Amino acid sequence: MRLGVLDVGSNTVHLLVVDAQPGGRPVPKSSKKTVLRLMKYLQPDGSISDEGVDRVMTAMHDAARLIKAANLDELLPMATSALREATNGEKLLKRIRKECGIDLQVMSGEDEASTTFLAVRRWFGWSAGGIMLIDIGGGSLEIAIGNNELPDVAMSLPLGAGRMTKNFLLTDPPPEDQMDALRAHARKHLPRAVRRFGELPFPDQYIGSSKTIRSLARLAGSVIDGVGPNDRVTLRKWQLDDWLPRLAQIPGTARSALPGITQDRAFQIVGGGIVLSEVMDAFGIEQLDVSPWAMREGVLLDYLDRLPRTVGK
Repeated sequence: MRLGVLDVGSNTVHLLVVDAQPGGRPVPKSSKKTVLRLMKYLQPDGSISDEGVDRVMTAMHDAARLIKAANLDELLPMATSALREATNGEKLLKRIRKECGIDLQVMSGEDEASTTFLAVRRWFGWSAGGIMLIDIGGGSLEIAIGNNELPDVAMSLPLGAGRMTKNFLLTDPPPEDQMDALRAHARKHLPRAVRRFGELPFPDQYIGSSKTIRSLARLAGSVIDGVGPNDRVTLRKWQLDDWLPRLAQIPGTARSALPGITQDRAFQIVGGGIVLSEVMDAFGIEQLDVSPWAMREGVLLDYLDRLPRTVGK
């Protein structure tokens, strides 16, 4: 069957189309992203500005046309922190339903963490043992830990790469005092998570997902042979901390020339890297394995798990 996942996030509107069946691995057929950077359109009262609303609606009308042309058996549309937290988010969701015929399902922060956890568990398998997931989106940071397909504890913190860039890294490139302010802000939020997760056994494997972490790993990480045809990508804390000062000195417009840094993430990659470094420091993480699967794949897998399986089909 042909399935589509429409993800309206803080940074992009992303339509992923796959062929999939219960018990099978989803096979990507097409992927279309529109850059939004909604965090830059958030106003002091928490609402998305008129300009931001216009950008969302343009992207959603474009997505609606692509969805119609894709001849999908099922569309799985979701929205995350930007629309969830915006004071005019519900009004915008109603407008999207009316004009585009798309009923976005707003995910809670814990749902984001749990759904991504399912995806990375399937990717790494049961042999990974207990895993801790770190996922840095545009608006929020998700952390989850557990031994099964659903985490024992899942938490969302307002430490997304786009949000932190907008609030703290006001100059491009950012001076050291702005980066220090972001580090201090992250250190205020993380102890609550450390206490909560510290009540559980240490995981066997630390895993990072999200485009921000994958980009940083391609730039600063290591690639070694994995199981089967896929390489194992890792990111060590010393590698991240070695690259961050140099990355911060490069203007945002030039960062996309670096390996792994795409143009849509270039403006917020330093903010995401600082948050990741503080998370790894707070939890004593020396190395992350990087997952190519994240929330969109988790949404697909959860949907397929709910369907009946037929042997040989």
